[in-house]
Amino acid sequence: MEKTKKLLRDHGYPDTDRYALPSSRKRFPDGAQYRVELPSVEGPEALKVTLDEIERHDVLIHRVSQGSGIMLLTDEEIQQMNQLAAENQMELSLFVGPRGTFDVSAQPLTPAGQVIALRHEGADQLLYAMEDLRRGAELGLRGALVADEGLLLMTKKMKEDGLLPQDFVVKVSVQMMAANPVSVRLMQDIGADTYNVPTALTLPKLAAIRETIDIPIDLYVEVPDNFGGFLRYYEIPELIRILSPVYIKFGLRNHPDVYPSGKHLEAQNLELAKERVHRAKIGAEMVQRYAPDAITSKKGAEGLGIPKVFSNNP
Repeated sequence: MEKTKKLLRDHGYPDTDRYALPSSRKRFPDGAQYRVELPSVEGPEALKVTLDEIERHDVLIHRVSQGSGIMLLTDEEIQQMNQLAAENQMELSLFVGPRGTFDVSAQPLTPAGQVIALRHEGADQLLYAMEDLRRGAELGLRGALVADEGLLLMTKKMKEDGLLPQDFVVKVSVQMMAANPVSVRLMQDIGADTYNVPTALTLPKLAAIRETIDIPIDLYVEVPDNFGGFLRYYEIPELIRILSPVYIKFGLRNHPDVYPSGKHLEAQNLELAKERVHRAKIGAEMVQRYAPDAITSKKGAEGLGIPKVFSNNP
């Protein structure tokens, strides 16, 4: 298979997974190796509880993200979340709104169709998703999750045409599922600013992807059950060494599916928010114990999608 391997090498891709696990020399703009993300922060009240717990546990969090979508938050709720995130110099990333599971089509809800679950069906839904991004940006949002290749490419075009700010951070969802160096490089080329790799990739597979791309990798070290339920805490030091720049992401096992969320699930969401911060504290102690020289970013670091707050915000 030497001819096939040579073709991969000639185009700048590794021809094997990196079993030697080389240390990454790539870094965030501030020189840091890793940052920390908490997902599933569903609305202003969940964000307030998260921030209270961050202070109580004295843990540094760089990014919070949300899964229900921009379209299921009012303008006031988005502005409240922008205000809270900006005050704490933290990136806020909200998912785009209508996607396959919100549509009248049954295919994304079937076992065989779940691979396209969060992609956009048809031109109308793609347009709606682009409008969701515009609305969020106009309210001050500077980060969002996407899970569709077409929308990802259009975020790049929207920045070129001035419909999105240049500093808007496009985070690709774990549900995009590109899982090899060529496919993840493609995501980078068509607009990804940060890429959430699938949860079950081994260290050699991850190392090959890191060699091929320059953007930050996002990786769950505790994985919700519907993505595998893995707990990779003892791997955190190696993940930082091999994957820098990397976002270490703390989901929760035994986390119920709360999407789309709302007031009917708020009590549960608040308790989940507390536990995610607790898990992040465990991860921080793991780094301190086994990788005390690992470099993390300070609050408000360069490149974070920290929201803008306008004078008419509540």
